[in-house]
Amino acid sequence: MPVTVKTFQAVGEAASALSSDRGARYLGGGTLVMRDLNEGDVSIVTVIRATDRALQGIDAAGARIRIGAGVTFARVLAERDLGFLHPAARSIGGPAVRNMGTVGGNLFAPAPFGDFTVALLALDGMVSLQGGFGLRDMPLEEFLQSRDRQAGALAVGVSCIRPASTDAFRYRKIARIKPKGGSVITLAAHLPQSGGRVTGARIALGSMAPTAVRAKAAERALEGRPLDAAAISAAAAAAGEGTAPADNSLASAWYRREVVGVHLRRLLSGQES
Repeated sequence: MPVTVKTFQAVGEAASALSSDRGARYLGGGTLVMRDLNEGDVSIVTVIRATDRALQGIDAAGARIRIGAGVTFARVLAERDLGFLHPAARSIGGPAVRNMGTVGGNLFAPAPFGDFTVALLALDGMVSLQGGFGLRDMPLEEFLQSRDRQAGALAVGVSCIRPASTDAFRYRKIARIKPKGGSVITLAAHLPQSGGRVTGARIALGSMAPTAVRAKAAERALEGRPLDAAAISAAAAAAGEGTAPADNSLASAWYRREVVGVHLRRLLSGQES
């Protein structure tokens, strides 16, 4: 079946075309859409592109940084002000994938992929969506829960908070093939502290559900406590609560449930994987 490619200059025009065509998919870096096309996905009849420069913008000047959906992971790695996101960007595929893959596309990547989104979720991520309703910001957690119903909306950018210190944010991806393999488990934790106690803990997990999820039981185990061995043990014991990992070629659901607490303990303790 032939596929029609439509290119628009403005984000609004592209979003309108996307929302009005049920067979349309947006093409960013192509690491997801082109794979689907090459594998014979006949549901895609139109490919939408946009050349709007707003999709390439980065604003890292404030406490909350903004990244255009079309920014590649190679570009993230080139930005010194985004250093706290470099481990997450570096864990995405090899150089070819990082040169093409985009921040916006990663929001739609199914498990065991979507590792950058795990980092954004731990950093109170927001998604800017353009659709028939206009432009609006949606909490990343809410977006992920309704992602399958967002097909007609165009993600134009993301934002997240900047960690107050280098040790306040921690990220780790467990993969069998490094650096470009799919995730066995991906973990990210933002652990602000006040008066020596954790305040506003956010822990995100990848490959522990169909999308990235918060480990809310583990967050509660840390909240208001010093980040000591007792608190870390309590968080590790609660890490798997509320998760729904799947079996795949990388690991079984059973294995993921068994080891998620081990890896969270190592992450929070600052141990090497």
